[in-house]
Amino acid sequence: MKKLVNAIGILALGGLFVAGCSYQTQIDQATSQAEASAQSAGTAATNAENSANQAAQSAKTAQEAAGGAEDSVKRANDAVARLEAAFASSVTK
Repeated sequence: MKKLVNAIGILALGGLFVAGCSYQTQIDQATSQAEASAQSAGTAATNAENSANQAAQSAKTAQEAAGGAEDSVKRANDAVARLEAAFASSVTK
């Protein structure tokens, strides 16, 4: 009887070991998936940061171009004003 109890105990421990190994495989798979997801998230964050930097540079370039356009408009308005003044003075002579 004692041998039977020992045999059943050993089988029970073996069953627990096998069950534990089965769960360990699932744990390892989940860990691998989590690591892959974290790596993908890191890559996405880096890409987003790069895109934000490019957008900021584009905005700066656009702002500089807009400033140049404003200067051109001022110069054009000044030229028109001078032409109008010259025309007005030539008509009144």
